[in-house]
Amino acid sequence: MTLQKLTQQIHDKKSFLCVGLDVDLEKIPAHLLQEEDPIFAFAKAIIDATHDLCVAYKPNTAFFEAYGVKGWQALEKTIQYLNKNYPDHFTIADAKRGDIGNTSTRYAKAFYEDLNFDSVTIAPYMGKDSVEPFLAFEDKFAILLALTSNGGSADFQTKSVDGKPLYQEVLRTASQYKNSERLMYVVGATKAEYLSDIRAIVPDAFLLVPGVGAQGGSLSEVVKYGKNDQIGLLVNSSRGIIYASQGTDFAQEAREKAIDLQQQMAELL
Repeated sequence: MTLQKLTQQIHDKKSFLCVGLDVDLEKIPAHLLQEEDPIFAFAKAIIDATHDLCVAYKPNTAFFEAYGVKGWQALEKTIQYLNKNYPDHFTIADAKRGDIGNTSTRYAKAFYEDLNFDSVTIAPYMGKDSVEPFLAFEDKFAILLALTSNGGSADFQTKSVDGKPLYQEVLRTASQYKNSERLMYVVGATKAEYLSDIRAIVPDAFLLVPGVGAQGGSLSEVVKYGKNDQIGLLVNSSRGIIYASQGTDFAQEAREKAIDLQQQMAELL
């Protein structure tokens, strides 16, 4: 996947929606538990119901890893299904990895080569030699945690360092890494007031923005302060879409929620 293809998809669909696949067996419709692989059955149904309304999918790997080997196999089947049936969609392994060089390289190979994801989320705390290995793969992208939507983000991310918030220093430093044109950044929708400052530091990068929907972030504010000339946004919704219903109509209800967001996006564009 190239940025040009991703941007073209956004324009064609009038959507910058990313659907998060946080598959929790305690929340999916009970009838799916009779399936041989209920995790994949749920993910597949959501994908089939929403593919024409979104440009990206983001499986949160924790929700698959929690179920051991069967969960990992379901993740493999999910990404294989996406790549075979909907190859124009941008895929994100929401794995939040980050370790020293050799280990990061192995994480990158696991998600980019073995599973064939387009991107993976990573943590910047260990610095350059933990991030650059993820940037060494052509047409693959690392999505760096910059300013997250959780309450605990204030513990470090917005603390002042030499008079400036730490998240801004993370952005400035990471933007100088080798192959930094392959970096995207996570910025929570509940932090929309910071987006203007973020755009001043990384004007051309894509931003992955979770927190619209169940977490209460404002889509209009995200677009107002975060959109650049190429749009440059992937707004994620997980629970607000995939758990719209726990009945047999769950896929159709998920589609209705996705339609609502896509229509809002079309208007804002």
